[in-house]
Amino acid sequence: MAIRIEQTRDHDAVGAVVRDAFGAEDGGHGVVVARLVDALRRDDPGALSLVAEEAGEVVGHIMFTRTLLDAPRQLLPVQTLSPLAVAPSWQRRGIGSALIRAGLEHLDERGVPLVFLEGDPRYYSRAGFTPGGDHDFRKPSLRIPDQAFQVMQLSAYEPWMTGTLVYSHTFWDHDCVGLR
Repeated sequence: MAIRIEQTRDHDAVGAVVRDAFGAEDGGHGVVVARLVDALRRDDPGALSLVAEEAGEVVGHIMFTRTLLDAPRQLLPVQTLSPLAVAPSWQRRGIGSALIRAGLEHLDERGVPLVFLEGDPRYYSRAGFTPGGDHDFRKPSLRIPDQAFQVMQLSAYEPWMTGTLVYSHTFWDHDCVGLR
């Protein structure tokens, strides 16, 4: 399996993986999340978008986009991991974990101090994410369960970097904040 930066030619395949992973049939959330990915590409040209490829087929995708932490000293650029998707037939093979590791390495090299996400703490804790509230971070919406609001501190993190996460308008525009 190869992990690489997403290319324009991958957009359709990424859309299919996201729709399938999040459930595109019977009113599933996959169509909404696929639209979110398209909008994040448009709204955040600096987004880090990686794909996992096996035998020329895109089987996984992860996206990290710019968001802000309203910290006491200043508004601090940080990143949000959303979404992470692996094609259902390729799940439980370590692809999601490999995408997370690769993305975090890229972001650490860029000097990003913090990465936030909303997700299953049982899954993301294996990658080192911890509840944001445990570190005095405040979630951007009451719709986010406390344990689902998670953070990873990278090398550039400093103790003064605390505060409230402020999602980009794209997440709000697509109603992709908190439980739906």
